[in-house]
Amino acid sequence: MSYKAQIDPKRIPMHVAIIMDGNGRWATARGWDRSVGHQQGVETVRRITTAASDLGVKYLTLYTFSTENWNRPPEEVAALMSLIFTSLEEELFMRNNVRLRIVGDLERLPEDVRTSLEDLTARTAENSGMTLVLALSYSARWEITEAARKIAARTAKGELALQDITEKTITEALTTSFMPDPDLLIRTGGELRLSNYLLWQCAYSELYFCDTFWPDFNEEAFYAAVADYQSRERRFGKTSRQVEQTTEK
Repeated sequence: MSYKAQIDPKRIPMHVAIIMDGNGRWATARGWDRSVGHQQGVETVRRITTAASDLGVKYLTLYTFSTENWNRPPEEVAALMSLIFTSLEEELFMRNNVRLRIVGDLERLPEDVRTSLEDLTARTAENSGMTLVLALSYSARWEITEAARKIAARTAKGELALQDITEKTITEALTTSFMPDPDLLIRTGGELRLSNYLLWQCAYSELYFCDTFWPDFNEEAFYAAVADYQSRERRFGKTSRQVEQTTEK
């Protein structure tokens, strides 16, 4: 039985976040330039975007380029920026009724890349299906630092009292405030860490790690992650009995 056949359509995770790891290692293992791995990784993005949309996922957030990635060799950074600029095809979004959103420090992006992303975001804004969120020039520590600055500025202006600062205040100051926290976080490539990705938002996310490099991560691998997610009991600090009682109501 395929993993897709095992999935309960009534318990699809609303928000799936993915750390797309292993592009460079996939290419290096084959004796190819790392850029080939990134190019192949784009094909995987197209497949998984379609699969997630068809499954009924409402938000798919992809860790596309971190703030730490700016420290990579200049030629690799340039190749990645060029790939982002050329690979986002409007047809993918329109065919799947998907809207695009971007989170991250966009001021660091090349102007042509930023303009292209802003245009595509505007053109897909009216789509009513899944929201594909690209985390570009993003890190959780950068995001939380920026949120702290916003809150501090409001406090300094007298708009917000210290005692009124809550978890909700912080959540609303984050770049991801327009969407719910991830239910499921997937990391490919065999590494077992979050790598500065959605640290605040993933406090209660279910984590799924696999050894498959991102270029080889196909639809069935995605369905396997969702099926594994559905096999877990999400308690959010409660006991199993409390969860059962809530479900029974």
